[in-house]
Amino acid sequence: MKKNPPKIVILALPGVQLLDVSGPLDVFAEANRLAGRMLYDLQLFSTEAGPIRSSSGARLVADAWLGEALLQANPVAIDTLLVAGSPDAADVQFHDRTLKWLQQTAAQSRRFGSVCTGAFALAKAGLLTNKRVTTHWAGADQLAARYPDVEVQADAIHVRDGKLRTAAGVTAGLDLALALVEEDHGHDLAKAIAAQLVMFFKRPGGQMQFSRKGESAPAGRSVLQEIQRYIAANPATDLSVEALATRSGLSPRHFARLFHSEVGDTPAAWVEAARVNRARELLESGQLAPKQVAGLCGFSSVDILRRAFTRQVGVSPVEYRKRFSQVG
Repeated sequence: MKKNPPKIVILALPGVQLLDVSGPLDVFAEANRLAGRMLYDLQLFSTEAGPIRSSSGARLVADAWLGEALLQANPVAIDTLLVAGSPDAADVQFHDRTLKWLQQTAAQSRRFGSVCTGAFALAKAGLLTNKRVTTHWAGADQLAARYPDVEVQADAIHVRDGKLRTAAGVTAGLDLALALVEEDHGHDLAKAIAAQLVMFFKRPGGQMQFSRKGESAPAGRSVLQEIQRYIAANPATDLSVEALATRSGLSPRHFARLFHSEVGDTPAAWVEAARVNRARELLESGQLAPKQVAGLCGFSSVDILRRAFTRQVGVSPVEYRKRFSQVG
């Protein structure tokens, strides 16, 4: 008897980003094309009846919606389930049947996971407890704060933990799908797909190189907001706790405690992030060497800049300038 190809289902959340759906589907479809046979049976599910309105306004037509899938007498087994995210996924109110379906499908499938903020749906269903995951860099802190029993790896492009697979923001869904093809059918096919789709086979660096976390608005009471604005505007000056405390009119001990409590970071961590953020801007201009950038951003040496930059962004200053410089 001929065996049916494994079914891959992408569940699109309301307001889904098209690339969260189309990116992985194109990788799996390319696997079918290059193999010359049906390696994967691809289907799109929705949480509600009717067309799925994407974040861009375009509409998708699902193969099934969860009301139908749950009522099917003999539903076809799902090999791989991926939940595709949306910009508002963290605030979506899911019907109980959706969470129940996610729980049942995750238990019965060979593997399951999410693309981008689809991780919030899995978390709401209780499927990420004590798991290592990733999500879009902009939602990583919120996911970690809302679900403290989930280990969020904010810089990762995709993460594997048991049968769970999670991908970072948007285009990282292609990376995850490529990794799944490599799991199933080997290195050569995955590499051929990457070449055909003009994408990295193994993307260099993590997703934090694309983040803009350092550009967030100042937080806390007015005196702390003034300190944060001062740091951002004067990264090369003395920004020790003692100097900042004097500027704020507080004792160093009280200032450090207040800053951490209201801003969410230690003063030293915030200063480093602000300095690295300024370094990113200078490197993107392409006009200055890393040594010059280090001096302008308050780093005593290019080596200290490199360590801080790599810690915050995930790649070295030299690599960052190659990828993001405005100068060709």
